[in-house]
Amino acid sequence: MNSTVILVLIGVPSLIVFFIVFSFFSTWLKAKLNGAPVGFANLLGMKLGGVPYNLVVDARITAVKAGIEVTTDKISAHYLAGGNVVPTVQALVAAQKAGIVLDWDRACAIDLATKGSGKSVVEAVRTSVDPKVIDCPNPESGRTTIDGVAKDGIQVKVKARVTVRTHLDRFVGGAKEETIIARVGEGIVSTIGSSESYKVVLESPDSISKTVLARGLDVGSAFEILSIDIADVDVGENVGAKLQEAQAEANKSIAQAQAEIRRAAAVAVEQEMKARVQEMQAKVVEAQAQVPLAMAEAFRSGKLGVMDYYRMENIQSDTAMRGSIAHPEGKK
Repeated sequence: MNSTVILVLIGVPSLIVFFIVFSFFSTWLKAKLNGAPVGFANLLGMKLGGVPYNLVVDARITAVKAGIEVTTDKISAHYLAGGNVVPTVQALVAAQKAGIVLDWDRACAIDLATKGSGKSVVEAVRTSVDPKVIDCPNPESGRTTIDGVAKDGIQVKVKARVTVRTHLDRFVGGAKEETIIARVGEGIVSTIGSSESYKVVLESPDSISKTVLARGLDVGSAFEILSIDIADVDVGENVGAKLQEAQAEANKSIAQAQAEIRRAAAVAVEQEMKARVQEMQAKVVEAQAQVPLAMAEAFRSGKLGVMDYYRMENIQSDTAMRGSIAHPEGKK
């Protein structure tokens, strides 16, 4: 009975160890034969930590074959941080072949910085060796040219191509392509706007690239600008003339509005004068209505006699006759 218990106590752990060794044996042997040995303890630790040990071992083999010593612990840590292990190792190898100084920690930082941006650390290293060309403006933005207006009011349309090289030391935390495009566009518009005439821009388009390049637009960015080349220059609209036309139209509208205000004021004054005339006429009629009353009162008081009344009537008739003779047919 004791011997059976002893066999069980010894056999079960032995079987567990055997299966562990057997499951890791192919990976361990591959690493051993490729000169990048990995201990069973490390393989077990990666297995328990949820790290794909086959991926880590393959990445280490690739690095060691290229003469780069990277431990499995560093590769595992980068994987657990959310990094892409294989591209990071490939970037290290590419940098070494190109003679670029790039250590593991910086490569990991660049890889994490490019995560979710559609870029990769391999592309960053490749661009530092083989410069890339950025179209300005970006065709994906929906615009085809950068438009500026010279001092003479003529619009100039420009297409530029910016050649950049990745600056690995500034890649982490540095501004990306969108910032380069925005800075170059701003520089082109400013340069065109400071030109006395659009003819100056057409005669020497390289003056734009020289002026913009001299501003140091790559400061604080992840790239080093090598050159700015003007691909196309076209003449656009006469913006100055359009602005003057719009200003003249606005002035015309203002003048018309002011004239309408004066006309309305004149009409109001005219209506007011007509009302005053009507008021005066009403007063005249009122005064004339008082005459018969006054005459009746004079008759009652004895101040006016019948003969006096007839003499007044004769005077009025004589006056009316003289008026009809002087102004026949009512003409005055």
